[in-house]
Amino acid sequence: MVEAQNGPMVQLKGISKTYKSRSSFFNGSAEDVIALKNISVEIFKGEILGLVGQSGSGKTTMGRLLVKLEKPDEGSIRLEGQQINRLKWRALKDFRMKVQMIFQDPYQSLNPHLSIFDTIQEPLIIHGVGTRQEKRMKVIKSMEAVGMSPATDYLNRYPHQLSGGQRQRVAIARAMVLKPGFVVADEPTSMLDATIAIQLFRLLLDIRERFGVTFLFITHNLAAARYLCDRIAVIQNGEIVETGSAEDIIRKPQHDYTRKLIAAQPRFEYGGAGTNSKF
Repeated sequence: MVEAQNGPMVQLKGISKTYKSRSSFFNGSAEDVIALKNISVEIFKGEILGLVGQSGSGKTTMGRLLVKLEKPDEGSIRLEGQQINRLKWRALKDFRMKVQMIFQDPYQSLNPHLSIFDTIQEPLIIHGVGTRQEKRMKVIKSMEAVGMSPATDYLNRYPHQLSGGQRQRVAIARAMVLKPGFVVADEPTSMLDATIAIQLFRLLLDIRERFGVTFLFITHNLAAARYLCDRIAVIQNGEIVETGSAEDIIRKPQHDYTRKLIAAQPRFEYGGAGTNSKF
C-alpha cells in the first residue's frame, strides 16, 4: 500500500465550507449552501486518491480548497506538514509552484488568444523560471511528456486548432511544466470519449510513475476511479461517507450511497452485500 511506504503529503482536518446565498426580489429567503461538512482526509505521497460523488456533492469545492482557489471556513489543510490556510507572499508563491490543477473543460481553461507555446510557458513567466531559451526547452519537454511529439508541430497552434484530447494534453503539460508534487485533476476526461479518456488515464499513471506526482482525481465515475486510483473516498452532500482501497470500495461497499453509485454505473454489476462486484 502507498500509505505504508510514504507518509501523508496532504492532510485535511475538520474542513467545512459554506457559500452564502444572495437573496433576490423573487427569492428573499434563499438558504446558504453547505458545500463541505467537517471533512478529514489524508492523501499519501505518490498515490492517486479518487474523490467520487454525484454533481453537487462537494468534490470540486474540495479540489479548489486544496489549490487555494477557495478558503475554508473551518479546519486546517497541510501540505507536507506545512499549514497552508494563511500562506502569503513568498510562501504562497512557493506553494503555487508545488500544487497545480487540471480543469474539467480545457476549452474554457485555455486562453483562445494564446498559442500553445505561450499557454504552457505562462506559469514559467509568472514564477520567473529560466532564461528565454530554458523556458522554450521546458515547454518542449513538458509537451513531449504528455505525448505531443514532435512538440514543434504544435507550438504555434491555438486551442481551437486542436482536438479535445489534444487540448487536455496541453492543459496537463501546462500543469506539469513547473514540476509540481501534487496535482488536483477535476473530471479531466468527462468531456472526452472513452477511447481518449483511457489514453489520458494511462498518461496520468505514467506521470505519477516518472515524476512521483501525487494526485487527487475528482470524478463522478466509479469505473474511472477503479481503473486509475489506489484509494477512493466517496463524498455525499459534503461529507466523506466511505474511504478504502479502490478494490474494496467496488467489491465490498459499506455505505448505501456507494452501492447506489455502483448500481448507477452501466458497466458495473453489483450483487449486493457479501458478493463481488465486477467491472
